[in-house]
Amino acid sequence: MSFTSIASMLEAAEATGRPLYAVICEDDCRENGYTPEASQRQIAALWEAMRQSSRQYCASDRSNSGLTGGDADRLRRAAEAGRLLGGAYFLRVTEEALKIAECNACMKRIVAAPTAGSCGVLPAVLLPLTEQTDAPAEETILQALYIAAGFGQVTAARANVAGAEGGCQAEIGTASAMAAAALTHILGGTAQQCAHAFAMALGNLLGLVCDPVAGLVEIPCVKRNVVGAVNAVSAANMAVAGLVSRIPADEVIDAMGEVGDAMPASLRETGLGGLAGTPSAQKLTRQITQPLR
Repeated sequence: MSFTSIASMLEAAEATGRPLYAVICEDDCRENGYTPEASQRQIAALWEAMRQSSRQYCASDRSNSGLTGGDADRLRRAAEAGRLLGGAYFLRVTEEALKIAECNACMKRIVAAPTAGSCGVLPAVLLPLTEQTDAPAEETILQALYIAAGFGQVTAARANVAGAEGGCQAEIGTASAMAAAALTHILGGTAQQCAHAFAMALGNLLGLVCDPVAGLVEIPCVKRNVVGAVNAVSAANMAVAGLVSRIPADEVIDAMGEVGDAMPASLRETGLGGLAGTPSAQKLTRQITQPLR
């Protein structure tokens, strides 16, 4: 990607009078030698794969470790029984984040957005929109995916999106920020508001460590997808309402990279520190890894 900053993306859109998603699409075509039609087919295929990830969920499935499975269905049943707080969209976002993250733990097909460990965030924010009576056109959702991809690529270039390098802030944080920017576009926000939403969402999760129990992308990873999705909705709402991030998006990305570099190895996907280092986690690890008899 030729853009190395969010500011340069916004400037290109303003200078050409083109929508932000179109600028990102054109850059993708230049870099990869695609025609606009080929690029659009690819983004549409990713969207369809996200929808299929949700459809393939099965409440009876369990991960190989036995630690993951069925939680999305439990939440759905509690919501249908009227026992939970939040509106229909909020509850569906939570359910979808769990569903897709559980599918990842159960070795099903997902879209890494930007990573497998954060695969539930972006689709969780977008999929429930398609169920509403005033659902956005699919074209609008595909535009939003271009925006998410553009912001994500800049983040990968300026910092990183891997938990092993930057902690969970790099995975869930980036996914949440990408989703916030995408949702802001769908809600009618400007390119600058997309950047504010991105910056607020990423800033909210700054410092989040990567501490998978037993080294598996299950605990606390699955439920952190919910945190990322809900954070994205909140940031998009704030941006569309006119709230701004006092720290520009590029500076938030740079800060995230610096925080990741400062994290000890025990908090970067090694399964040694944080929640993974607790007595309960160590007990689970021994149970999972003990030789079969």
